[in-house]
Amino acid sequence: MLRAAGVGVGDEVVVPAFGNAEVAEAVALIGALPVFADIDPETYCLDASAVEAALTPRSAAVVAVHRFGRPADMTALHSVGQRHGLLVLEQGDSEMSYEEMAQRRQRAAYLDGKLRGVRIPDWADGHTYQQYVVRVPGNGRPDRDAFARAVRGKGVECRVPVKTPVHRMPGFRRCVSLPETERAANETLALPVDASLTKRDMQRIVSACNALGGLLQAAY
Repeated sequence: MLRAAGVGVGDEVVVPAFGNAEVAEAVALIGALPVFADIDPETYCLDASAVEAALTPRSAAVVAVHRFGRPADMTALHSVGQRHGLLVLEQGDSEMSYEEMAQRRQRAAYLDGKLRGVRIPDWADGHTYQQYVVRVPGNGRPDRDAFARAVRGKGVECRVPVKTPVHRMPGFRRCVSLPETERAANETLALPVDASLTKRDMQRIVSACNALGGLLQAAY
């Protein structure tokens, strides 16, 4: 789509660094330069004001990525695009059936009401909970990783959704300030909300997390 729109060598395309590298790779593939902008800490998607701050005379496009089942603020991003004459594209999450979506939301609601000691996802209309991503308080990555190991030790599958932001990967390394991206990469943990999980499974998740969450104090 970027190539079809005439984006190419000498152009800059604003993309998120929080996520995998495929969008930045697509930009590089057509000869353009990926420019990284920070995310909104609630949605984990591109923040429109950060996008606007990253623009230069060579900016040609913005690619927003919907993250974890929570959509980016496309209204705000399109507004930025219109003001600056930019192409605005979006990459969505994978599709799921209505039944699966409803079951995921049901399990997410259960965790919302039961979890203690972690910061639960911000609820929003349209959130499909492709992943249920919490934040572990404390001292960032060391505490989050220790929390994850302890939860796994209690038989609960969990994973770090973004281990390394793209702007710190070889080939895309940039000296750029992305504080919300860095914070999210250090604090986030995805807990299971799969439709196949039973009530006993959900209780196990809550029990494992709550036994640990109160031990982690927020850093000041």
